[in-house]
Amino acid sequence: MWFRNIQLYRLTESFDLDAEALNKALNEKSFKPCGGLDTHSLGWAPPLGKHSELLVHAANGRLMICLRREDRLLPAAVIREALAEKVEQIEAAEARPVGRKEKTRLKDEIVIDLLPRAFTRSHHLYAYIDPKAGWVVIDSATPKKAEEMLSVLRETLGSLKVVPLAVNNAPAMSMTRWVEGTLPANFVAGDECELKEPVENGAVIRARKVDLAGDEVQTHLDAGKQVTKLAVEWNERIGCLLCDDLSIKRLRFLDLVMEEAAEVDADDAAARFDADFTLMAMELGHFFPALIEALGGLDED
Repeated sequence: MWFRNIQLYRLTESFDLDAEALNKALNEKSFKPCGGLDTHSLGWAPPLGKHSELLVHAANGRLMICLRREDRLLPAAVIREALAEKVEQIEAAEARPVGRKEKTRLKDEIVIDLLPRAFTRSHHLYAYIDPKAGWVVIDSATPKKAEEMLSVLRETLGSLKVVPLAVNNAPAMSMTRWVEGTLPANFVAGDECELKEPVENGAVIRARKVDLAGDEVQTHLDAGKQVTKLAVEWNERIGCLLCDDLSIKRLRFLDLVMEEAAEVDADDAAARFDADFTLMAMELGHFFPALIEALGGLDED
């Protein structure tokens, strides 16, 4: 269980549910497959999949949860083709054109007919709550999916007061200084960044596998562009692409961490999941404060 992307949220009030109480609450909105004319279904699923029926996996006070979303696959091209055939049949049989309103009604009827027979596809979104540190950590590349999970969690619990991570220093300004050569302690810049003019619809330059200290990148910085994405490594343990919205993408746990994970004896899939989750959350528990400090500290406002 290793997260690949992170959307980080801060709890603004204490989270008092333990694993048992949280599991009971999530059971009220456990996942159920799409039924009837549902276009999608959302619900909580066991983080360990087939290896457990529990909807919460607890380790060292942290609570792992999983949201499952099932979508019916009904491509627009299939609907258009069925509609065209229906319109052609009516026009041939009744010798009259089919109007816009009638086409809309026919389209609705086609969707109602096809939906129950459509294939489905499922996605699982993982997150963990760290009540002691005050974080909700979601493995999502986009805020939209993370907000969907938070919305379902609020609906399930009745209330969940969180705010996206905010820091005192503008991330783009901080990352620009880092590329210019002033890196915080234990951080190393990688070989990838995105530079953007700080104006609406400004030019964007994406640099990969380049020396960020070289003349090419520095020339763009001298021209006023700011770093909006930057590959960094921290303490030889974590690598990622840090974005100016404070999302973390392409998260990697480096050799030192993976070697420690390999040394843990795990007799089965559930034990391996638990060991990996414990180690991952511990590493992120050290990384988040270091990153926040490097960006000027938490913006409490």
